[in-house]
Formats: sequence, structure tokens, C-alpha cells
Amino acid sequence: MANRMPVIFVAHGAPDAFLKAPDTLAVWREIGAMLPHPKGILVISAHWEAPRPCVSLAGSPQTIHDFSGFSPELYDMKYSAPGAPLLAQRVASLLNAAGIATDRHPDRGLDHGAWVPLSVMFPHADIPVTQLSLTLDKNAAYHFAIGKLLAALRDEDILILASGAITHNFTWLNWRANDDQIPYPQAYAFNAWVAEKLAVNDVAAMLDYRLAPHGAEAHPTEEHFMPLLLAMGAANGDTPVRFQPRFNYGALSMDAYLWR
Repeated sequence: MANRMPVIFVAHGAPDAFLKAPDTLAVWREIGAMLPHPKGILVISAHWEAPRPCVSLAGSPQTIHDFSGFSPELYDMKYSAPGAPLLAQRVASLLNAAGIATDRHPDRGLDHGAWVPLSVMFPHADIPVTQLSLTLDKNAAYHFAIGKLLAALRDEDILILASGAITHNFTWLNWRANDDQIPYPQAYAFNAWVAEKLAVNDVAAMLDYRLAPHGAEAHPTEEHFMPLLLAMGAANGDTPVRFQPRFNYGALSMDAYLWR
């Protein structure tokens, strides 16, 4: 459909992407400039998990600084976009209609998986935004199915932004790495595998990603990969455009994907 809103996945990296990943910021700005102006934004971030799907009804979402040990200036940053409680209710209704009980949080703010990329893509903070949680103890197929249910929002001028990671093993990271460091081999290999499977919409392989070379190593826990699978579900078979900034800290893939 010509007017269908895109779906985006970003690897949000560490909270200090503002300071340590300039080419990633350039990609996020490029993506933001490519997008039509949405009526609202639904973010699914790796940094909000709940026992069952939960949407935020916050009218003025607070900026959550859900990290520690980084540069003090990060804690002064704010992203003051308006909330989107009506969108949150619409998301809940779509899931409820499919028999998926969905909770509503009265005032949950935006975690760094949401506000860090949003600050770069939409710096004017003038588009209403809400978040949908991941679901604890639910697998890849479940989150892909949630994405399929949310695909209808694309025809309602709603942008779906999934924010997570393609590689997320802290033991692979070199916190002193510079931009010229050759990526950690296992991280590079798994990142290339993901790109290959997304390019041909190989859903079965992606749902079984832990069987891929270095798949289980890349994600000691699964929450950072689930947003990508949800985005793939919402893309509903569309072919993505891949963006390839440099790895951060030697092993964090910062790839982004745009389905439109």
C-alpha cells in the first residue's frame, strides 16, 4: 500500500551512543529524514519487559535514565515528546481482539532504548509516542506474532520503532575500542547471518536464531533480539533496507533496518 507507514529496527547500542557512535547517529538522522511524518510512534524496546503485554498511557512520558556508570551529561538529557494514550489503547484493542490480555500502565516513561534513537530521528520531539513492553518468558515466535498483529497500525499513519540489538554479549565488548577496530569475529559472523536471513525474509531461520552460528552466544539473554523479530512480523513480508554503521565497542552491531 502506497501510504503504508514504515517499520524500523535500530540496534540502540550503549546509552552513550550520543558520544561514542557518530556514524550511527548519522544513520539515525538519515532514516529520520527519509520518513513520512507519522501521526504517532509506537516503540518496542528491549528495556521494558512485563509479565504480559503492557502499554503506557502516559500523557507526558518522563525520560527514564535506566543506566549507570556513563558520562554525567547523559543524565541531563530529556526527550519531552507528548504521550499517545489513544494509540496505547488502540494497541491494546488489537491484541485483545486476538485473545491476548494486555495491561495498561498509567505513567510509564521512555527508557533509553526509546528516547536515545528518537532524540536523533525526531529531535523536535513533536510526535506523540508510547511504548509497548516485551513479554517475559515468551519466545521468538510469540513476539513475531505480536508484530503481525500490530501491522494494521501501519495503515493508520503509525510508525513502529523496534529498538534492541543484533549482538548483545558483554563479554565480547572492548570498552576501549576505537572506531577502526576490527569487529569481534563471532559478532561479525552472526550479524552477517542476520542480514542474509532478513534479506530473503527467512522467518523460520530467524525464529530459530539460537541455532545459527554464534546465535546463542550473541544473546546470553533473549530480550534484545525480540524487538527485531517483532519488527519483522510487523513488516509483513516487506523487504528491508539495511544500514551498516560501524560496530560499537568492537562487538555491538549497530545495524538498522527499514521496511517500507
